[in-house]
Amino acid sequence: MVILYTSPGCASCRKAKQWLKDNQIEFVEKNIFTSLLKESEIKYLLSRCENGTEDIISVRSKAFQALQKDIDDYSMKELVTLIQENPSILKRPILLSEKSLVVGYDDDEITTMMPAQLRTVVDNACTDACPNYSVCGKCRERASMN
Repeated sequence: MVILYTSPGCASCRKAKQWLKDNQIEFVEKNIFTSLLKESEIKYLLSRCENGTEDIISVRSKAFQALQKDIDDYSMKELVTLIQENPSILKRPILLSEKSLVVGYDDDEITTMMPAQLRTVVDNACTDACPNYSVCGKCRERASMN
């Protein structure tokens, strides 16, 4: 199950939602403006960020810039309150599953939301016998080398 954090009018959120539907992946959509994010939920999201708070907080957003304070100046409690009171500082969409966290819409990264068995099938489906191998297969080979 995937939790999809969205906001109204977000084109990337619509793309992510459609991708989940197209790939028949069950999800629960949470509008960050109409659903109050609980403290434990925000802390869990932050704990899943590999590169710190800037993975999910848009420090360049107008809402964050208006605060005139550096992200590192906030304690965890203050940060949680800040997100609850200003959900627009969150990057969107945020896709959360048991094993993955994807922020924003990226064609490659969103595939981590696919169950591992299905990813294996997809990866093995494109061989050098495929007419599109010169395009997608070679790209995948180069990506795995890096």
